[in-house]
Amino acid sequence: MAEEDKLASLRSLMASHSPPLHALLVPSEDYHQSEYVSARDKRRAFISGFAGSAGLALVTMEEARLWTDGRYFLQAAHELNDQWKLMRMGEDPPVDIWMADNLPKDAAIGVDPWCVSVDTAQKWERAFSKKQQKLIQTPRNLVDEVWISRPPLELNPVAVHPPQFSGRSVADKLKDLRENLVQEKARGILITTLDEVAWLYNIRGTDVSYCPVVHAFAVVTLNSAFLYVDQRKLSSEVNITMKENGIEVRDYGAVTSDVTLLASDQLKPISSTNATRASISESGHHNNNSSSTNFIWVDPGNCCFALYSKLNTNEVLLQQSPLALAKALKNPVEMDGLKKAHIRDGAAVVQYLVWLDKQVQELYGASGYFLEAENIKKDVNTTRLTEVSASDKLEQFRASKEYFRGLSFPTISSVGPNAAIIHYTPDAKSCADLDPNSIYLFDSGAQYLDGTTDITRTVHFGKPTKHEKACYTAVLKGHIALGNAQFPSGTNGNTLDVLARIPLWKYGLDYRHGTGHGIGSYLNVHEGPHQISFRPAARNVPLQASMTVTDEPGYYEDGNFGIRLENVLIIKEADTEFNFDDKGYLTFEHITWAPYQTKLIDFSLLVPEEIEWLNNYHSKCSDILAPYLDESEKAWLKKATQPVCVC
Repeated sequence: MAEEDKLASLRSLMASHSPPLHALLVPSEDYHQSEYVSARDKRRAFISGFAGSAGLALVTMEEARLWTDGRYFLQAAHELNDQWKLMRMGEDPPVDIWMADNLPKDAAIGVDPWCVSVDTAQKWERAFSKKQQKLIQTPRNLVDEVWISRPPLELNPVAVHPPQFSGRSVADKLKDLRENLVQEKARGILITTLDEVAWLYNIRGTDVSYCPVVHAFAVVTLNSAFLYVDQRKLSSEVNITMKENGIEVRDYGAVTSDVTLLASDQLKPISSTNATRASISESGHHNNNSSSTNFIWVDPGNCCFALYSKLNTNEVLLQQSPLALAKALKNPVEMDGLKKAHIRDGAAVVQYLVWLDKQVQELYGASGYFLEAENIKKDVNTTRLTEVSASDKLEQFRASKEYFRGLSFPTISSVGPNAAIIHYTPDAKSCADLDPNSIYLFDSGAQYLDGTTDITRTVHFGKPTKHEKACYTAVLKGHIALGNAQFPSGTNGNTLDVLARIPLWKYGLDYRHGTGHGIGSYLNVHEGPHQISFRPAARNVPLQASMTVTDEPGYYEDGNFGIRLENVLIIKEADTEFNFDDKGYLTFEHITWAPYQTKLIDFSLLVPEEIEWLNNYHSKCSDILAPYLDESEKAWLKKATQPVCVC
């Protein structure tokens, strides 16, 4: 369907809707408010043509606008056609303010309530009420009505995530969750986030590309537990595991009626034996006393407005899910698995760099990873090496590693100007060839049964300019500064974000994305509730020992190049000489292992402590990865990690 036909068809449905809609909001999210969604849930991408993971489309009878954040400004400008206007978040008015100011008084603004969170819907309602505008919950998704070629529903199998990788039993997790319910005077909780359902019930799936999750909801009360999923996906092993843990499996669509029953305290399991056993064995002292525990716990940032609307609002506890923090605090088994996964992953990255170094020298006559040369010979008859063919080879190296289950996100394999597009995804039909005269940035990761990885390195196979070296060095200095930080317990990521930016600010440089996010344990590559960012949300949750977080500052020069360096860190207790106010102090431990290209570093800009850190990191990197490499790869890594002496 042509782009203009999509909008025309959608506007026709808006006009015939009761009441007629002046505007329609099309979020990026699915029914679970996921960052990454399945192919059939990419409604915003379908209607707008913008393929980035974050954004919001607004269609009125006269125009169409797309809001997205700084990671996607360049990509959206390239992908949107002339029927759409790009709205830059942080620069242009927010969508709710724009609608309140530009749509008619009494305007009806439609949205699918399954695809918008409670927080967002209520924020919009408050903004609209000032102009007597109304948010209308559409009974069906209007984009689905015009999406004739919408991908079909897939039946992907669900697997049990065993204790050797999960580190905690379902019974133990349910016990802790029920203790949280009692503490907050709640008699039940509605769990809608896919990775929280997967983590709580120790299950994994492939319903969303790159994320080992299952399309499912969960409800847990003081005396029962439910899983709402397409039961055709479940093996006998999964069914047995659910039954053993007192979890009743129901159809995915039954969550709507069951939430209504939950609101009136009439949701009961069919098998009362299982429910009673679970309640007593996991939390025997918990009794469902409605006079003291009458709330239903709902996470307003992740629960869809549709299910929230089924509850009695005066009996809802709107608060972040307790599973978000529990999942972020990695247990010893998860921590050990993450470290081992990152070692294997680091070996794959080094093997890729060795291969890539050889390829650019053979195909392009490049000076390569270690040397610099002004002139690069190019043979037009040689085999092409593209952003996609290169990233495919990286995936092959990862796929050879133990416990590999796929990539953790689409690989950002970007040359020259494409590297300035922060979340660039190359397309085989239109991607660039590798150019030894240009910077090459690759941001990639994998899903292993014992952990999830995410790493970024930036390299140059020719002669980098003085400016490129200065920018790379500023990014590296910020990367080192954050990774070496020691800070009091209770510090949040908003406070630490500045550490990675100060070296860039010194030269008038900056970047439009956050500096760090949590990493799942064979779960989502972006995991909260904590983050390191300039955004206010980073103030909400303090950093704690046993969390993971990335360290990824960058610099992007539109039309020229992009630089980013990223390692995954573990937060741990710091051994400080003093302990002011008995707060306790925290620090970071790097678990990502791959060399930084010294050819891109201007060592005159580094202080001795930074050079010492680089040498120590490279020494560890060589020692840790060597057992996973062959002799030629070991020799390459030894050369790449040679200690630097600046006299």
